[in-house]
Amino acid sequence: MNASVAIQVLPHADTDEDVIRIVDEVIAYIKSTGLNYYVGPCETAIEGEYEELMEIVKNCQYIAIRAGCPKVAAYVKINFAPEGGVLTIEKKVTKHHL
Repeated sequence: MNASVAIQVLPHADTDEDVIRIVDEVIAYIKSTGLNYYVGPCETAIEGEYEELMEIVKNCQYIAIRAGCPKVAAYVKINFAPEGGVLTIEKKVTKHHL
């Protein structure tokens, strides 16, 4: 693993229920990738190889649009170490969820 990303997808939708439904579809897509991920209250962290993660970030926008919102914003944080050594989700959060 040489990268991790945190993505917050913000669909423009009319109701909170629509926002939740659209975000749930994005999270279902992330889950379907088979990569390790962690859903938090404001963003989802994913770890893997840089190129694959960038493709997932791109696809998250398309998933939200196909789910019915006319436009979507996203905040993305990227941690990239070409030679590896990126801290894992487990190392970052496990001690806080015992």
